[in-house]
Amino acid sequence: MGLSNAQYEAIMRIYSQRQLKSRHDLNARKAEIAEKIPAIPQMNDEVSSCAAAAARKLLAGDQDAVTRLRAQIADLKEQKEVLLKSHGYPADYLEPRYHCPDCRDTGYIDNRKCHCFREQEINLLYEQSNIRAVLEKENFSTFSYDWFDDEKKDPRSGMTARENMARTVRICQEYIEDFRTKKGNLLFTGKTGLGKTFLSNCIARELIERYHSVVYLPASQMFDIFSRDRFSYDDDEDLRSRAEYLMECDLLIIDDLGTELINTFTVSQLFTVINERLNRANGTIISTNLPVNEMRDVFTERVMSRIISAYQIIPFFGEDIRIRRRMAENRRKS
Repeated sequence: MGLSNAQYEAIMRIYSQRQLKSRHDLNARKAEIAEKIPAIPQMNDEVSSCAAAAARKLLAGDQDAVTRLRAQIADLKEQKEVLLKSHGYPADYLEPRYHCPDCRDTGYIDNRKCHCFREQEINLLYEQSNIRAVLEKENFSTFSYDWFDDEKKDPRSGMTARENMARTVRICQEYIEDFRTKKGNLLFTGKTGLGKTFLSNCIARELIERYHSVVYLPASQMFDIFSRDRFSYDDDEDLRSRAEYLMECDLLIIDDLGTELINTFTVSQLFTVINERLNRANGTIISTNLPVNEMRDVFTERVMSRIISAYQIIPFFGEDIRIRRRMAENRRKS
């Protein structure tokens, strides 16, 4: 999807503000110099006069007028720099000062996005993901297999928790690599504390770094946004925009599905979200503590039919890694 119109306009407003500040600061410096070194604005007037005279001579057929003009401008520029230095100012004091000299605060170089625009793009995507601070701690660089048991085998899969996690990580990495061309859907199921949210965050971090728009929300918060948008009598443009963004972002991560208050509205809205995002070919990751058979009882056959047909279902099993980590820390302290 790239940036939405609203996101693009938000970034361009930053550049407009930078350009305005640059002009304001330059005008303030010019006013200061005009007061302290009156000869310099007189030189600027002389440059304008020379340019006008050179234009007239060029029209009259004097082909050397431009060459002489350039020499005069260079001489006047050198004189200005000498005057500035003699009064304790840097030679470039009257030059514009840009936040990004490469694009001169336009955001573009030769009609291509400047590196500073890419930085703004990532910053905006992180802010709107809702989990910027979390992603600094939970990503593939901080992921470890050490907390997953490698002895007890799951009777259904025949794998240990560590083997299953290695398989799951490979699936997640393939999901990331294929995301630009195929925004797939994942359903993470399993008890709490098995790494579902952590891996969701790992995927979010990687995709944001690749300039995809990602939103993470606990299911309860997502339904709250849709509820207020549906039933609010206020003309809240921001609320409508947030609700629409949940449909149009490249990846929506719905965490802890099944812990919210489940009623007719939430079931209906979940179907709408799943169906609409499938129609738009946008990716969705759902994590839940509920097994698939219980999800069918809670969210109806209609919802689960869409999930089972369009989502890759990934089971998590083993022991709560938070408890394993805490036990290891206690052993180290003792």
